[in-house]
Amino acid sequence: MATGSGSGSGGGSKRKRSYPGGYSSAMPLLSGVTPSMEDKDNDFVCPICFNFIREAHITRCGHTFCFECIIKCFDTSSRCPKCNFDLENRQSDIFPNFLLNELVAKHKIKLDKVAKASAASNPRSDQEILNSILDPQSSMSLPECEHMIRALNDRKDELLNQSLLVEYKLLKEFLTQLKRIKDDELIRLKRETSVIQDDLNLVESLVENVQQMKIEVADPDDPEGVEIGHEEKPALVPNLVTSGEGFNLFKRKEDSVEGVMGVRRKHMQRHFDDLTSCYFSNRVQKVLFPPEAKEEVEENEGFYEFSSSLNNFTRYSSLRHLATLSYTTDMFNNASIVSSIEFDKDQELFAIAGVTKRIKIYNYNTVLKDTVDIHYPSIEMVCGSKISCVAWSAFHQSTLASSDYDHTVIVWDAATATKVMTFQEHEKRCWSVDFNQVNTKLLASGSDDTKVKLWSTDIQHSVASLEAKANVCCVKFNPSSCYHLAFGSADHCVHYYDLRYTKQPLNVFKGHKKAVSYVKFLNKDTLVSASTDSQLKLWNVNNKHCLRSFVGHVNEKNFVGLATNGDYITCGSENNGLYVYYKGLSKPLFNYKFEPMRSLLDRGDRRDEDSNEFVSAVCWRQQCPVIVAANSQGTIKILELN
Repeated sequence: MATGSGSGSGGGSKRKRSYPGGYSSAMPLLSGVTPSMEDKDNDFVCPICFNFIREAHITRCGHTFCFECIIKCFDTSSRCPKCNFDLENRQSDIFPNFLLNELVAKHKIKLDKVAKASAASNPRSDQEILNSILDPQSSMSLPECEHMIRALNDRKDELLNQSLLVEYKLLKEFLTQLKRIKDDELIRLKRETSVIQDDLNLVESLVENVQQMKIEVADPDDPEGVEIGHEEKPALVPNLVTSGEGFNLFKRKEDSVEGVMGVRRKHMQRHFDDLTSCYFSNRVQKVLFPPEAKEEVEENEGFYEFSSSLNNFTRYSSLRHLATLSYTTDMFNNASIVSSIEFDKDQELFAIAGVTKRIKIYNYNTVLKDTVDIHYPSIEMVCGSKISCVAWSAFHQSTLASSDYDHTVIVWDAATATKVMTFQEHEKRCWSVDFNQVNTKLLASGSDDTKVKLWSTDIQHSVASLEAKANVCCVKFNPSSCYHLAFGSADHCVHYYDLRYTKQPLNVFKGHKKAVSYVKFLNKDTLVSASTDSQLKLWNVNNKHCLRSFVGHVNEKNFVGLATNGDYITCGSENNGLYVYYKGLSKPLFNYKFEPMRSLLDRGDRRDEDSNEFVSAVCWRQQCPVIVAANSQGTIKILELN
């Protein structure tokens, strides 16, 4: 006799079984008899409905099912549900299984007897009574119902208590954690407040000493310290009035302390959040969380550094226009982008070069004194290709180098407007050239051919070459070394090399998201890079991590210029503006918008933002707050921080 012995496999064991004749899977539980594996996987279960077989019928292939189940399957398919055997005719292929019907009936009787015996020997528990309630054929007495109600109420109270316990325990853990965090914040705030109060006490003492004229300003050549009153002070008090053209605290004789304070106070309030961040990073963090390398923190570490930053940041309040020049006087020539501006070593002459293939040299003082609208250059030199960069020698005032789109590097004698040397070893467009300020004969150039080449003004060929993995967009020597050089590349990185060991760089600065277009040094240890990701980044040459990112200008596809002057940085922008940053703060100090060039064919309703003009070159006049900037229309502005 074939049976549904395989019916226990698959999903059958996971489904709840309801048995014919009012018998359900709950009955063994009520009787206290736990179903065994034999009860779960017996031969009396229909493989289709997973209940005890009712009116057992066997197919020609030997499998047994409930009559009702196999008939329903036959309505949709003429194949056996177990083995997929083809059953052509249900009348000839399906037969009653009388023997199995008898066995199923006997098995049910046996189970009923076991259940009754178990019920008689074991009084029913609350769970059993609950299960009997769920049985549609059960008959419960009134006492049993009252007992069940009490049991349910007890269970309800228990569940409610558990729920409230979980709720309040979770709340307790949250409040405990929150209090711990706030306690830590309170401790941190108290420590920060203590540092601020100490600094406030110190600065009040300094103000009092200055007002009483007891302070002796330190000599820059004597780093040992200064004397305040009659007490020795270990930390150097910086000179409060910096010398140098245009960099004095009091620009006019009639300026008073209150007048200067009023202007600076307004500037400080506009950037209070940025200055707060700068103070915490320069002063508080160094006191509370000193670097691991330092065993002890100096008493006033970061105090004078921030004081200097605040002083330099608030020194100026605007940009003042001094003069305007034009790179080209040809009104029909639209190709007038200025690509490079550089001052000579004495800050008297400045050279302007760009796509008109001309290098024009102006005398700064002459330009400022002239009252004419059109300024003419003192010297003009013509190149054979569009010029990408110019650089002056740090030793010979009349020596100037240029790089151009025709992969050529030229050394000029500006006094006679003649070519001294011509180097043509690059294979593609040369973007940048720079003179070494220590070894005055050495210069470097970077090109799209992924090479940085080193040249000497007394040798006809290159003296060394650095291989980069991507186009080289800019090169710059360290101002205090003849061996160290940085270059920016299309691989989004700044590479820093010691030319005595060129097999691998000293450092690779990673952080930009697009090509690095400019690299400039603020001092021997710090450099700033510009990229077409609309960011400038500040780096220490001995550290891979970015010190600060400067954001505010727009630069996504063009070379917009970059220049440094002490702690100040300036760059162009693709919104036709010039931006000035201070090294200690991420946001710009000032920005100056160039007026868009309008021709006779322009509509009167054209908006400024519709213009495609951008600031393409910038340069500082060193040791004074003067900037020369030019845009893509060849308009050149001389501006002064005021």
